[in-house]
Amino acid sequence: MKTLMKFALPAALVALPVAGLAEEGPVAGVNASTDTVFILNSLLFLVGGFLVFWMAAGFAMLEAGLVRSKNVTMQLMKNVALFSLAAIFYYLIGYNLMYPLGTWSVDGILSGVWGPGVLEAVGVTADAADDYGYASTGSDFFFQLMFCATTASIVSGTLAERIKLWPFLIFTIILTAIIYPLQASWKWGGGFLDAMGFLDFAGSTVVHSVGGWAALTGAIILGPRLGKYNKEGKTVPIPGSNLTLATLGTFILWLGWFGFNGGSQLAMGTVSDVADVSRIFANTNTAAAGGAIAAMIVSQLMFKKPDLTMVLNGALAGLVSITAEPLTPSLGAATLIGAVGGVIVVFAIPFMDKLKIDDVVGAIPVHLICGIWGTIAVVFTNADASLMTQLYAIVVVGIFTVVTSGVVWFILKATMGIRVDEETEINGLDMAELGMEAYPEFTNG
Repeated sequence: MKTLMKFALPAALVALPVAGLAEEGPVAGVNASTDTVFILNSLLFLVGGFLVFWMAAGFAMLEAGLVRSKNVTMQLMKNVALFSLAAIFYYLIGYNLMYPLGTWSVDGILSGVWGPGVLEAVGVTADAADDYGYASTGSDFFFQLMFCATTASIVSGTLAERIKLWPFLIFTIILTAIIYPLQASWKWGGGFLDAMGFLDFAGSTVVHSVGGWAALTGAIILGPRLGKYNKEGKTVPIPGSNLTLATLGTFILWLGWFGFNGGSQLAMGTVSDVADVSRIFANTNTAAAGGAIAAMIVSQLMFKKPDLTMVLNGALAGLVSITAEPLTPSLGAATLIGAVGGVIVVFAIPFMDKLKIDDVVGAIPVHLICGIWGTIAVVFTNADASLMTQLYAIVVVGIFTVVTSGVVWFILKATMGIRVDEETEINGLDMAELGMEAYPEFTNG
């Protein structure tokens, strides 16, 4: 869907009647004007963008709640820093790399290579940069940036409590400037996956699995936290510091997902588009609910008591699962797709521990495994989807992300080290790396 924004003809959009209105009456035969289409589409990108921005707060609160209190400040620092770095480096390199064939551009360092560079803050001039009749360049850049930053946020929680700050931030720069934009261009930039018919409406693969693959690669190279697995190979539970914050973070992410999926309709200039956005909102919401309830029931059956952290991740799993196709399912189908995601998480998190892959917040099951599930699930509700094409894209994106991420992680490990020393890990990264604590009046248990 995102490819259409770059290549659609404004005249064709403007010529569309306001579908669904009565044949007779004061509004009969009314067409959306060029200005109206431009304004409403730009508004959708901007509103969707700031809802996705709010997800950055959700990730920060979720991670702050699921790590121990001695590492909370570090997680907060990482989330503020990674978003800020993503904003700068997606502007400088990533956006132009993601849309090599586009007519819209911002004045990044590649703008002179890939398209008409615009020497203004975000390049908003109606005759040159803006696809007048569709949406503004600034709104498009803002919306796409938020997706890029989300990919980096996924990595942060998995590697918590033992990774150094600066190597992580260097990886973030490379992820948001090069790795994410390159593979995203294959689908949303009109690349070869898009030409093959690969369907990924809002990014179960393009965003979530990429973050998951990068996190998985980093977790394997980094190794588990001290004390996570004992000498007998059994998993030692390490409770988070604040389930209240984790729950708040989940609800913030749930809210932000309406912008994530709804904004990916990429058009609000007709009655049909607005109706589609409303369906996307409803399906997104019910998928999250299905994931949460499924995780609650399955955790009750498996552990004899419902597990709140599983329920929180179940809701997020439902959201990731519906992201690849939030428009075509019925409400019932969307609920089931989300519920499968919730079930996957409850089984996948203990399975990761059996493999001794330490994922502090459960991001790999939620974003990677459920991202794969959601991408496959498209074939059940969208007649245009091909299972082989969906699987091919999953494999191609996975291999690319693992190889490129692995190279970066290994270089960082060899040159500056990526893991803190044992004493720092035991005492907490907050004081050793930052010299401050989130809860100075308490001691960590």
